[in-house]
Amino acid sequence: MNDATHQPAVGLYDPADESDACGLASVISLHGTPSHQIVELAFEALEHLEHRGAVGSDAGTGDGAGILLDLPDAFLRETLRDRDEPVLLPAAGEYAAGLCFLPTGTAERRAVKFRIASIAAEEDLAVAAWREVPVRPEILGEAAREAAPHIEQLFLVAAGGRRSSAPSARLGSGVDLEIRAFRARKRIERETGVYLPSLSTRTLVYKGMVTTLQLSKYFVELADERLTARFAIVHSRYSTNTFPSWHLAQPLRMVAHNGEINTVRGNRNWMRARESTLESAVLGDISTLLPICTDGGSDSASFDEVLELLVRAGRSLPHALAMMVPEAWEQETGFEPELRAFLEYHSLVMEPWDGPAAMIATDGRELVALLDRNGLRPGRYQITRDGLLVIASETGVLDFAPERVVKRGRLQPGRLLAVDLRTGRIREDDEVKRELAAAAPWGEWLDRGLIRLSELPERGHLVHPPASIVRRQRTFGYTEEELRLLIEPMARDGIEPIAAMGTDTPIAVLSGRPRLLFDYFVQQFAQVTNPPLDALREELVTSLTTGIGPQPNLLSQTAEHAKQVIVDFPVIDNDALAKIQNFDDLERQRTVTIRGLYPVDYHGRGLTDRLEGMCREASIAVAAGAEFLIVSDRDSDKDLAPVPSLLAVSAIHHHLIREGTRMRVALIAEAGDVREVHHVAALIGYGAAAVNPYLAMESVEAIARDGGLAGVDGTEAVQRLIKALGKGLLKIMSKMGISTVASYCGAQTFEAIGIGSEVVDRYFTGTASRLGGVGMEVLAAEVAARHRRAYPDNPNSLAARRLETGGEYRWRRGEEPHLFDPETVFRLQHATRTGKREIFAEYTSRVNEQQERLMTLRGLFRFSPQR
Repeated sequence: MNDATHQPAVGLYDPADESDACGLASVISLHGTPSHQIVELAFEALEHLEHRGAVGSDAGTGDGAGILLDLPDAFLRETLRDRDEPVLLPAAGEYAAGLCFLPTGTAERRAVKFRIASIAAEEDLAVAAWREVPVRPEILGEAAREAAPHIEQLFLVAAGGRRSSAPSARLGSGVDLEIRAFRARKRIERETGVYLPSLSTRTLVYKGMVTTLQLSKYFVELADERLTARFAIVHSRYSTNTFPSWHLAQPLRMVAHNGEINTVRGNRNWMRARESTLESAVLGDISTLLPICTDGGSDSASFDEVLELLVRAGRSLPHALAMMVPEAWEQETGFEPELRAFLEYHSLVMEPWDGPAAMIATDGRELVALLDRNGLRPGRYQITRDGLLVIASETGVLDFAPERVVKRGRLQPGRLLAVDLRTGRIREDDEVKRELAAAAPWGEWLDRGLIRLSELPERGHLVHPPASIVRRQRTFGYTEEELRLLIEPMARDGIEPIAAMGTDTPIAVLSGRPRLLFDYFVQQFAQVTNPPLDALREELVTSLTTGIGPQPNLLSQTAEHAKQVIVDFPVIDNDALAKIQNFDDLERQRTVTIRGLYPVDYHGRGLTDRLEGMCREASIAVAAGAEFLIVSDRDSDKDLAPVPSLLAVSAIHHHLIREGTRMRVALIAEAGDVREVHHVAALIGYGAAAVNPYLAMESVEAIARDGGLAGVDGTEAVQRLIKALGKGLLKIMSKMGISTVASYCGAQTFEAIGIGSEVVDRYFTGTASRLGGVGMEVLAAEVAARHRRAYPDNPNSLAARRLETGGEYRWRRGEEPHLFDPETVFRLQHATRTGKREIFAEYTSRVNEQQERLMTLRGLFRFSPQR
């Protein structure tokens, strides 16, 4: 890209964190008559959205602003006809045009243009003209001016005479040309690195690293009275915690977005996984268009790329948006059966792109505005007597006299407003959704394909002896403290126990005790512009139900897409897992269990080799037709230790993504090391569709048998544990502003602290690990330390039959150190009671000076003498 601010990952900056918080507006003529007044009104609205953008330190560099309008055919035709060497364009719809951000160097630009012409020819197109777009760089700030590309406009027409790689309608028709232009643009960007804000027969985008007030002045022709439009969409960008950029300014090719996609990392991973299954008779060879989501793009840019793919492959714009940003339907009872079937079917086809969102999108024929299911971004509209529709992220962007306005309204959560740009007809959500619900036999496909796990026959229940349970508890590092303070309350009360916010024990990488791999991962949280959900009061918009199983080609819609298993809760008990294990039929082994056990004496090498072996076994199982892979750490013994469940699940998840087979199977974690909500969240966040914490469940059954749960029997105790873990997961999702577990699955909303890049890059691909840290040898050593406690030299000793006391949640002498231990607390209390400054200084010194006992990352820092 010609963008000096398109930075690679360096220091604490990661381009994967690019996201937007912005303002947007659209002005539409309901009479369908193009005029320059539409453009002027759009710019007036944009100026009133100035507070929604951001300005750099040089006061002339904006985070970005832009305008999307329908292709101004008469203006473009006139500008090309008035040149020294006139160019005559074919009829409107028979050519594609778009701005192109080219290199600033003359020789490099000439070479790029030659390659663009070659790519166009390969797509059965020809370059009709290049036109230099007049700009005023002198009005920009220094940073924006230095990063600015050379901007020209590219015109493409059908070449004719050769077979297109994207067969569809007759050669040269508008639909066919639009698809060919889409293919050409994707290839140009992939193969040359040049960015095109748009390339279409219907729409045109002007945008850049400018402020809202600079946009119409920088692109001189936007003030030309001859440039007319029927509609315009404008956007003011604020790049959240990231760098501004010319190519990340909005509007994008189809979308202007206000908000953040919290699940974008997972959405991108799933799109990458789907790429090997994508097929479309309309789009032709898709391999040349990959990857669908461009590296370094913002969350909005990735959303736009997937939306465009769905629309170009044949879905209508409202259909594609209803798939990607569905309304909340899971808990709502008022839906018509046909609409409920439509929404449930598509929940099996694609996970929601979840997060606060107000969007305006167009394909040049229809314009759609919508909000996310929570309605956490505002959307207002008004209609005037003279046929104008204004939609914006806030009211008042255009100052109409009250008597001129015939209707005002606001967008509703999860609902859309559609406008036919050719006729000016407005369609409300109910009408659009009824049309979508009747488009295919969604309900019939669901009835034939869905299996509800809760309705399958029960399997036999196994009860394990106490000695077996204790030995395995020691293997996975259980403590008496965890059983008493964490697991027992969940089994008794059905809720996660309340504890202090945060922990004052050493972080995992600094701890002197063997820590679970889960402890190296911290959950991210909603950013400043991104409000978390209140899951208690917003139950109607949240869902822990998910479908698991193979997912066919995203670009088709068939009965095969509905052949999935519905799991009501992401945490499943041992009996439910037994049902999944017995899905096999006469044709193939549908469920395959992959054991995560390795020879403990082989240390890090043994752990690495077993992970690679598990990945190979997964590939073989998928090739043989398996649809469910159970990743299990059961059956460890004296010689074989369990692979950490998070490491095993994530390794297989990313291996299958790289291999292109991830969408053929669901991953289920059968995990003995899981006993906290955070553990469940991490496993689902790294690709597990469901989690079976079998040892935690066997533990509460044993406690219940011993009478430790005040009359709660083992079966009820397990169900309350499941409920507590599920509600805790929902609480974590809510902190990220994520509504559905389907969106949370694979979302990787975590940061690794203290894990080396060689581990993260291979097994937790895409996770931020800014500080580096331990490798496989240390992780294996921690597993081995726990394993030795389960298999001591004297198995008959009293110590061998008991769990360790623990000291994570409460300070205990000789156990894990705490930053606020009795000595620290005593000094604080003594200082406050006596008012002695010197005692208070002793307290602060003990907390702050951590050279002797490293507890936090802050304790690793030292002041550098001023030079």
